[in-house]
Amino acid sequence: MVATTPPLFDVRGLRIVYRRSGAKPLEAVKGVDFTLAEGETLGIVGESGSGKSTIAKALMLLLPVAGGEIRFCGQDVTRLDAAGRRAYRRDVQMVFQDAAGSLNPRMTIRQTLEEVIRHTIGGVRGRPSPRPLQRPEDLLGIVGLSEAVLEQYPRELSGGQCQRVSFARALAAGPRVLVADEPVSALDVSVQARILNLLRDLRRNLNLAVILIAHDLAVVRNVCDRVCVMHHGTFEDAGPAEDVFARPTSDYTRRLLDAVPDVARALRARAREPQL
Repeated sequence: MVATTPPLFDVRGLRIVYRRSGAKPLEAVKGVDFTLAEGETLGIVGESGSGKSTIAKALMLLLPVAGGEIRFCGQDVTRLDAAGRRAYRRDVQMVFQDAAGSLNPRMTIRQTLEEVIRHTIGGVRGRPSPRPLQRPEDLLGIVGLSEAVLEQYPRELSGGQCQRVSFARALAAGPRVLVADEPVSALDVSVQARILNLLRDLRRNLNLAVILIAHDLAVVRNVCDRVCVMHHGTFEDAGPAEDVFARPTSDYTRRLLDAVPDVARALRARAREPQL
């Protein structure tokens, strides 16, 4: 995808350091650069401990930044005041890997969604909501759940249903960007497919931009426009998904592909096909 307008996110030289009592500081992210255009899906893929979820948390301002800039619509969000952060967090919402754990077990699904809608009404600093606010019933319809779920508690739902509720809760704020941190890794394969189809539908129907954090190469290739392959806090490969997976430039990316023979074989076969 070629961006014709300034990017939503423009991240430059991002560094994140974990400082641990009595231990040497750990540099988890070592000066990475990336952009995200409106309506685009960017995949950040890598093994556990590579730093990809750390980037997601930094984008949500849940971790301090040791260096670099996170610019959203041209503004460095690490320098925002409290009101600015509230506005930013409405525009950028996160869906967590542990969907059930991210939902309040004491609240029904209706209460969970109404809480977000209540805090979003009227906008921030007088700015209207970028998208029409939805009723809880409408939000569940968007993510493919029946209204009967509204009166249930998270413990009464399946993993896939909890993940759909997490998407609905994020959408209630009217965001421009979804940061999805391993949203399907804890789900059965058949449920994964339904959640990924939902993600594609949301992007298309709502013109959402998405940052998808994953360790599954097949998931990222099937959903994302561009991909960054992360290893030990740096990007080993970055570019259009087809190019990165069909013609990787780093040994690390090639090893990842070789570890999933069916994916590697299909990508290489496709790369040899004549271009029409």
